[in-house]
Amino acid sequence: MKVLEQVANREARRVDIELDDVAEHMGEEMAEKVRRNTLRYKEIIACAIDNVLPAPTAAAADRDVFDVLMEERTRAAAAAASDAVGGVDPNNKVPAELTRRYQVFVLPRVKDKSVPLRQVKAKHIGSLLTLKGIVTRVTEVKPQMKVATYTCEQDGTETRGSKFEKFQEVKIQEEPDQVPQGHVPRAMTVHLYGDMTRQCAAGDTLTISGVFLPAGLITNTFLEAMSVEKHKKSSEELDELAEEPEVYSKLAQSIAPEIFGHDDVKKALLLLMVGGATRKMSDGMRIRGDVNICLMGDPGVAKSQLLKYIANTAPRAVYTTGKGSSGVGLTAAVVRDTVTGDLVLEGGALVLADMGICCIDEFDKMEEGDRTAIHEVMEQQTVSIAKAGITTTLNARTSVLAAANPAFSRYNTNRSVEENINLPAALLSRFDLLWLILDRPSHANDKRLAEHVTYVHRFSTHPALEFDPVSPQLMRAYIADITKIEPSVPPELAAYVVDEYVAMRQDAAENVENGYGFTSARTLLAILRLSQALARLRRSGTVSRDDVVEARRLMSLSKSSVLQVGDDDRDKAKQRGDAVSQVYRIIREHCDKSKAPAVAIAEILPKVLSRGLTQEALDECLREYAELDVWQLAGNGTIIRFVDAGDDDDA
Repeated sequence: MKVLEQVANREARRVDIELDDVAEHMGEEMAEKVRRNTLRYKEIIACAIDNVLPAPTAAAADRDVFDVLMEERTRAAAAAASDAVGGVDPNNKVPAELTRRYQVFVLPRVKDKSVPLRQVKAKHIGSLLTLKGIVTRVTEVKPQMKVATYTCEQDGTETRGSKFEKFQEVKIQEEPDQVPQGHVPRAMTVHLYGDMTRQCAAGDTLTISGVFLPAGLITNTFLEAMSVEKHKKSSEELDELAEEPEVYSKLAQSIAPEIFGHDDVKKALLLLMVGGATRKMSDGMRIRGDVNICLMGDPGVAKSQLLKYIANTAPRAVYTTGKGSSGVGLTAAVVRDTVTGDLVLEGGALVLADMGICCIDEFDKMEEGDRTAIHEVMEQQTVSIAKAGITTTLNARTSVLAAANPAFSRYNTNRSVEENINLPAALLSRFDLLWLILDRPSHANDKRLAEHVTYVHRFSTHPALEFDPVSPQLMRAYIADITKIEPSVPPELAAYVVDEYVAMRQDAAENVENGYGFTSARTLLAILRLSQALARLRRSGTVSRDDVVEARRLMSLSKSSVLQVGDDDRDKAKQRGDAVSQVYRIIREHCDKSKAPAVAIAEILPKVLSRGLTQEALDECLREYAELDVWQLAGNGTIIRFVDAGDDDDA
C-alpha cells in the first residue's frame, strides 16, 4: 500500500511483483502459474491495483491527457445530470490503459536460470523468460500508440483522448560460447517500453526478463549482466589454483597443450587474456589496460589454432578473419529497421567484443581501407561512426589478437624486416607484442614435434605433462575472478621501470640500422600492462620487481624474434657472441652508474633476464671474462670484482 500511495501521488511509475514473494505468501503453485501465464496475470494484477488504489494525498505537479479528459467529462456530466436518470458516470467506457499511470513488472525468482536463445520454443509463449545475450542493434525511441480515441463527425465529442508510450526495439544475439561449432548465432527481438528505453547500447552484454510473444520479447525487467556470471567456480578451486607456486607457468602451459612448443608465446597470450588495469583520469581521459598482440610467422606454426583456443577459453571473445570482415563488419553497419523504416546502427565484431578479446585471423589479407578501422580501436578503444547522418561513438574496449603471414608467405631472411612484415609502422606501434614465429629446420626439434603430433593423432590427447593441465573452464573462471584486481606500481619500483625504459631506448638507438625500432612511450605502457597482468595472476594488488623483469623479458624476446632470424651455425655463433657481449655491457653500465669496483651477481641477473638474455649467457660471460682477467669471482662466485679496481682491498 505504501507503493500504491506513491503511485497515486505520482511519485512512482512502477509496481514490482516479485515471484519469490508470491511463492512465500501464496505458495509455489501460484508462483508457477504466474510465471507460465505472465501476460494474463499482469492484467489481473493491474485490475486489482485499480480497485484498491488510494486517493491522492498531494496535488499533482503536472497534468496529463487523462486529467484533461476527466475535466471535460465532469463538466459534461454536470450539464447532463438534470436530463439523465441517475446522472452520467464520467468514468463510463474510459480505457483502463488511459487511467493507469503506472507499469506492472513481474520479477523472476532468484533461483531461475537464464534460458539459451536457441532453446526458446513455442511452449514458452506468454510465460516469463530470462535471457542473456549481446546487443547487436538498437533503434531510436519512438512513440507507440496505446489508446486511440476516435471523434464523432456529427457532434465532435471525445477529443484528445489518445495515449502514447515510449517504445524502443533492441536485437540481442546469443553469446559466442553458446553457439555450437559451425552454427549461425541465433537472435531475438526485444521490445522496450516506458522507463525501460534508453538503457543499453550496441555491444552490451545483458540479462533481460520479459514475456515471450511471437512478435518478440516484451520486457518486464531489464538488468545489466556481468560477463563473468557464467564462469563461476567454487572459491575453493580458485584458491587452490592461486596458491600454486608456479601458477603463471602452469596456466601458460595449459593453453592448447596439444600444440607443441611456443612456451613464451603462450605466456604472452595468457597475459593478454588477463590484461592490465584501465586508468581513468579525473578529466575523463582513459588509458587502456587491454593488451594487443600480433602473431606473425610461416604457415603451419599453429597461429590460427592458438587464436581459436583463446577465443574458446577467454571469458568473452569474438573470432573473425581478415578476408571475411570488411571495415563495416569490424566496426558497425548502417541498416534499415524493418519496423520503423529508420536507419540504425548494427555493431560489428569489435563492438560485440567489448570488454573481451577480438581474434582477427589472416590479418595480412585485409584490405588497407578496412585495416585502418582498427587504429582507433587499438588505442582509444572506441569506434566513431559518421554514416548516413548517424554520428556517434561506440565502445570497443577490447584486446586485439591478430595473426598474419609474412608478405612473401614465408619469411625471407634476405629481405629487410619492413619488407617481410608489410604492415604500417603506425599500426605496429599499437601492438604491445609483435611475435615472429618461424618454421626453422632442426633435426632435434623436428623430431620432437613429429613425435608430439603423432601422439596427438594416435590418442586424441596431448602427451603427458609434469602436471595435470588446468581445464579451460577453470582457467576461464580464474581469469574472470582476478580481473577484478586493480594492481598499482609502488613508488620504490617506479625508478627501476624508468631505468629499464631508458635502457630500451638506448638499445633501439644503437640498433637503428636494423630498421625495427618501434620503441616509444607506448612500449613503456606495454611493460606496465604486462606487469599488472602478472600481478593479477598472483592475486596481488601491487606490481613487484619480478613482474617488471618478466614483462621486460617477453618484450625483448618479441623484438629479438623479429631481429634475429638467422639459423646457420655462423649466425648462431654470432648470436651467442652478441649475447655474451650484451651481458658484459650490462655489467659495465651497472658498475659505471653505481661507481663501485665490485657488484653482486644477484643485482645483475634481473637486468640480464629483462633484456631477453638467459642465465646461461650470464654464466658464459662470467667465465670468459674471468679467464681474460677482466674480473675475479669472489664470495663463492656471487660477487664480481674488477681487476682494475685499484688498491681498494675492501672492495
